[in-house]
Amino acid sequence: MTRKRWALAAAVVLVVATCGVVAVSGAEHPTAAARALAADTVKVEKGELSARVSGGGTLTYRARSDGSPYLVINRARGVYTSLPDNGDKVGCGGVLYRVDDRPVVLLCGTVPAYRALHVGVKGRDVRQLNRNLHQLGYDTDAHVRIDPGDSAFTSETEQALRVLQRKKGVGVTGGLAIDDAVFLPVAVRIAKVTGQVGGSAGPGAPVLSATSDTLHVQVNIDPSQQGEVRKGDRVQITLPGNTPVTGRVAGFGRIAQTPAGQGSTAADATIPTFISLDHPAKAAGLDQAPVDVDITTKGVDSALSVPVTALVGKSGGGFAVEVVRAGERRELVAVKLGLFDTGGGRVQVEGDLRAGDSVVVPSI
Repeated sequence: MTRKRWALAAAVVLVVATCGVVAVSGAEHPTAAARALAADTVKVEKGELSARVSGGGTLTYRARSDGSPYLVINRARGVYTSLPDNGDKVGCGGVLYRVDDRPVVLLCGTVPAYRALHVGVKGRDVRQLNRNLHQLGYDTDAHVRIDPGDSAFTSETEQALRVLQRKKGVGVTGGLAIDDAVFLPVAVRIAKVTGQVGGSAGPGAPVLSATSDTLHVQVNIDPSQQGEVRKGDRVQITLPGNTPVTGRVAGFGRIAQTPAGQGSTAADATIPTFISLDHPAKAAGLDQAPVDVDITTKGVDSALSVPVTALVGKSGGGFAVEVVRAGERRELVAVKLGLFDTGGGRVQVEGDLRAGDSVVVPSI
């Protein structure tokens, strides 16, 4: 049960404690004590209800599925002569950094560079190279046609790669050395640079970390709530300045995380939950900004509902509401509870009620 649902359940208990427990048998009249306490009325409504999980989140840039950034491992040997700055953006086919003034190019793909590529080689790494050369237009510039799904390094691959090398200032060999390029899944935004200009560049050393250039929201939910929140659930996000934007749950971290700091225990662990924005441009420039998140986990399109505070406990168990009938006649009507609307403080009810009926709520 979410914190808000716990709050609503507590409100039900409070109503019972305040208004008392009464005997109900269909249309029986309320007690004098209940009449005295219940002075205001509200209408029974029919419409949409939603259950939500709410919390605070952080607006940040999307990277790996667990929220961690992409780590760039250098393969070149020499001296770093040029490095990007934090926040710089590098597209597929762009120069990521330089070693001995020789560019290391960013290419897009999920298979890291692990061997030299040349004519006659086949594999997934070759397929992603062919896809880059085609999508970046280097095959067209070389007056050849590369099939982006081809996993073979052909003479067409060689010709297109020569064009890329010539334009980027890489040694024109027609082959791809292991230190010529870095493969990452997407175009990137530099998160942190660990290498230093003028410092030694050695194979296997981390040089920088990066994320995508797409903003998303990370919110940490209690493990008990993970069964309620599902991929694709609708989300309302409130940005700084009270600006609302919408999104959907995109996925979850695989490992529960315990907050840093003394006194934290396994009971404090949370599940990282990632939310994609429907319109990321509306949140531009707000990296690491705190946001409020409301995830809609359940909903009904057309249901009768009353405020939680209208509920009265029955002596035999269950709940009722006090309905004001014609001529100011009041009767207690037994109701079956359905969905709690955690945003509106209402609850779905079934019983001898109609939309527009007046029900009694305690005076404030």
